[in-house]
Amino acid sequence: MESYDLAVVGAGIVGLAHALAAAKKGLKVVVVDRDAQANGASIRNFGFVTVTGQERGACWQRAMRSRDIWAEIAPEAGIRVEHRGLVVAARRPEAAAVLEAFMTTEMGAGCRMLSPTEARGLVPALKADGMVAALHSSHEIRVESREAIPKLARWLETAHGVTFRRQTAVRTVAPPAIETTTGTIRAARAVVCPGDDFLSLFPERIAAYGVTKCKLHMMRVTPADPTPLGAAVMSDLGLVRYLGYAALPEAAALKARLEAEQADALDNGVHLIVVQSADGSLVVGDSHHYGPTPDPFAPEHVDRLILDEFDAVLAMPGRRVTERWTGIYASASDRLMFVDKPSDDVRIAMVTSGTGASTAFGIAEEVIGEWIG
Repeated sequence: MESYDLAVVGAGIVGLAHALAAAKKGLKVVVVDRDAQANGASIRNFGFVTVTGQERGACWQRAMRSRDIWAEIAPEAGIRVEHRGLVVAARRPEAAAVLEAFMTTEMGAGCRMLSPTEARGLVPALKADGMVAALHSSHEIRVESREAIPKLARWLETAHGVTFRRQTAVRTVAPPAIETTTGTIRAARAVVCPGDDFLSLFPERIAAYGVTKCKLHMMRVTPADPTPLGAAVMSDLGLVRYLGYAALPEAAALKARLEAEQADALDNGVHLIVVQSADGSLVVGDSHHYGPTPDPFAPEHVDRLILDEFDAVLAMPGRRVTERWTGIYASASDRLMFVDKPSDDVRIAMVTSGTGASTAFGIAEEVIGEWIG
């Protein structure tokens, strides 16, 4: 029976990140996943590697590191970077004040404040009417998730010798034996990256972290006349949701105004992110609804709130929605991620904030570095 140094349970971005970190240290790695191909939160997102706005401290630092790794491996894995950078369009003086305060922190390095005219020079589709200022960040990159994740897995297989066992559910993890539905895998260590599956493996340990699930709405919007967006776009609503901004004292005034003017959007966890695909279409979202088992339905009312914000920020006459989907990810009210240690040879790694694409590579380097040396 073939044996491995590390078994990774879960082939989402968190699992793939751990496989990469381990393979770079020379470990022999097997990745086990119940699905035939990537199908969960790792492909149902923006593919937006977000640095600016992540929570100050460890999360922001992990995002910076993860962005660097994405930039390094993308060309090697044949992953196209669709565009770079971020423009946050402020439509209220209170939002501009948050951005100005952000610029005084260490997280403002590599960012600059823009006038509305300067912002439209980067993103011509921005509406000048109502925009008072903008922030531009050079850090972010955007990949097409539904293509990038499979390409990353294939590259790990061909370039780093990682073995993949698909359509295989793991029943127990007790190294050196990993019992699965297709037989026993021998591995000295195992890292479990279960995504939003809280019950299949180590349910009591996962439950101790108070996790629940978050459902989000996403759309593909096709402009009548597709033109380059120029950068990812966010708006005022993101400044009270992303903790790098929302934790600043200046965000309180903005939140009070938004509660008076866009309470329905806040109640549905709506904020705006817009990124562009190679064909000129836009991935637009999103919303946030929480519960242990989110329902499978996607009310038009929620999509309308997202599109209202889109139309307030961007001028794209004749745009139409050509695709809709929902995603589910793990969430916790008091932490962005956790790493649990059931035993010396097992780790559980879970991102609980929807920031897997942005932080997983940084998290995995820390876990493997601390564990393996």
